[in-house]
Amino acid sequence: KTCWSKEERDHMVDDLRSFKLSDPDVGQLRCLLYGPISAGKSSFINSVNNVFQNRTTSGALVASASGFSFTTTVRRLHRRSGEKRLPFAFNDVMGLETQKKGLHPDDIINALKGHLPEGYEFNTVHPLSDQKKEFIQNPSLSDKTHCLVSIVSADKISLMPVDVIAKMKNIRAEASRLKIPQVVVMTMPDKACELVNKDVKRIFYSKAIKEKMQICSNELGLPMNCILPVKNYHEEGMLDNDMDILILNAMTQIMNFANDYLWNLQQHANQKNNKY
Repeated sequence: KTCWSKEERDHMVDDLRSFKLSDPDVGQLRCLLYGPISAGKSSFINSVNNVFQNRTTSGALVASASGFSFTTTVRRLHRRSGEKRLPFAFNDVMGLETQKKGLHPDDIINALKGHLPEGYEFNTVHPLSDQKKEFIQNPSLSDKTHCLVSIVSADKISLMPVDVIAKMKNIRAEASRLKIPQVVVMTMPDKACELVNKDVKRIFYSKAIKEKMQICSNELGLPMNCILPVKNYHEEGMLDNDMDILILNAMTQIMNFANDYLWNLQQHANQKNNKY
């Protein structure tokens, strides 16, 4: 049962601010955000930033509904809380589009493995090759992705083009092979359900939202408990406690999954060392 109180919100913020990483050498958990164009990737980053800054912010530039991807380079967005760096960072990448437009899926796979440098400019035809000087040949654990976050819009899930879904499935399959945890952040629930539009606290009781989550689960192959509905800040000039709690719920799950991944890697390394 979700608690919607201001105290709960502040408690969740404090817990995430002081989150202890399984491997302190990593510094920050790295979350890679990807998904179709206009699904709300940059808005989600800004919404998380709003919660931790306790005000509206615009760290990641957001495009209007332009029909093409606004992000054209790899952007690593470090979250700060006052002067203290938060224990997570986002990698925001170009949106997936139909056919050969938009981000090349191989570049997301490069980002998963830590080969893409910050500021790398996407080429929609040619993904970064290991022959290029920008390619990070021996990525550290800090360069790699610790959780893959698919961003999809609740009101457009049923309309996602088949080839975009196929690209997302291929990326998910590679992340699974690398044992990288995955979640779906489902944005714009207010556009998919009138109940939620009136009161965001109705989100877990809404049949319409449950149906959208089920479609999402069927299309992308993730279990329902890995699909996290949030309402991003978009038109709101002031913070909203209920929206914050949904965002914090999502971030708590992402951080726990990413941290479990680090812990598993550490255990694996320890077992290997003990053999020798």
